[in-house]
Amino acid sequence: MTPPVITAFYAGLNALIILWLMWSVISRRRNDRIVLGDGGDKAMAKLIRGHANATETIPIALILMALTELFGAPAIAVHIVGVLLTAGRLMHGLHFSGKGPFNFRMFGMLFTLIVIGVLALGLVVHSAVAMF
Repeated sequence: MTPPVITAFYAGLNALIILWLMWSVISRRRNDRIVLGDGGDKAMAKLIRGHANATETIPIALILMALTELFGAPAIAVHIVGVLLTAGRLMHGLHFSGKGPFNFRMFGMLFTLIVIGVLALGLVVHSAVAMF
């Protein structure tokens, strides 16, 4: 069985996005001496939420991508969802880090939802066909 190398590439890119968001939270904590929670700081709360959202959505998207790739989806299809996911997560993160407009949040989440929805439906259909 061939390993899901396309998914591995996008997993690496998205892990870098998570690291960047994590570092943003850590830096803010250190600079403002916030030990727990957001310390009542709205910018800190926004950073925490941006990081949390990435860690909530990226893993399931990558699991679905890997399964799709293992099912033998065309490489171009896996790349398309990988690019859409990565662009969406980057845009979303830029908004939450204060470096992007609200549109980045909206489109970033929309791209992520499309990726998860398309992959989930595709896997349900393909696995049901394979089972019966």
